[in-house]
Amino acid sequence: MPDRNALELEQVTKRIKKQTLVQPVSFTLEPGRVLALCGGNGAGKSTILRMIAGISRPSGGTIRINGMEWARHRKECARSIGYMPDDFQFGDALTALETLRFYGSLRDASGERVNELLRMTGLEEVRHKKVSAFSKGMRQRLLFAQAMLAKPPVLVLDEPTNGLDPYWMDSFSALVRQSAEDGLAVVFSTHQLNVAEQAADRVVFLDAGYVRYAGPVAPLKEQYRNNGGLYGAFADLVVQRA
Repeated sequence: MPDRNALELEQVTKRIKKQTLVQPVSFTLEPGRVLALCGGNGAGKSTILRMIAGISRPSGGTIRINGMEWARHRKECARSIGYMPDDFQFGDALTALETLRFYGSLRDASGERVNELLRMTGLEEVRHKKVSAFSKGMRQRLLFAQAMLAKPPVLVLDEPTNGLDPYWMDSFSALVRQSAEDGLAVVFSTHQLNVAEQAADRVVFLDAGYVRYAGPVAPLKEQYRNNGGLYGAFADLVVQRA
């Protein structure tokens, strides 16, 4: 077992003016494990991930990356995270290869690593194609590749399967599981419960900023095996409470 968690959230909240976007949320994630944040629009998924990635500061509570508090060790925490935003506009004049080389230079990633990620994400054949001509799914794969450049201990992915076709949705799950086997801690958000069921060890169900369930996936799959798996669990634990 690892000596410490890769990621810890302790009573983390987020408020903007008088509106509370995230009620107190706590969870931990060990190296080699995958956690999925599940919920609909406005549930608080992206807000939590932006706080984990250091883009947004919590209104309360503590976030630790490899035992280090974000508030005290921002540079060290930032170096330990690979972040994939929900949406991002790459420089349209650059090709996929040029884009990854640019971001690789910021993270001290080698040319070999860039080429490896182009292969992993199925973009090798379009490496010289301008990103402006990419489909939504291809941009998502490029975003995933840039998040992986530095082989970060903690991988933070916001709605990574949006726009992916069924083949690459399955491939995403396989890439996430492989990342976990390589020792990374992966946290991602999704409203696609089948992806969470395939890729995650643990799940957090969110509803309007509240945590309705936080725990392992396996017991839910077993409990709801005759009622839709995680879909049935989400309907029971979240939808019926609304």
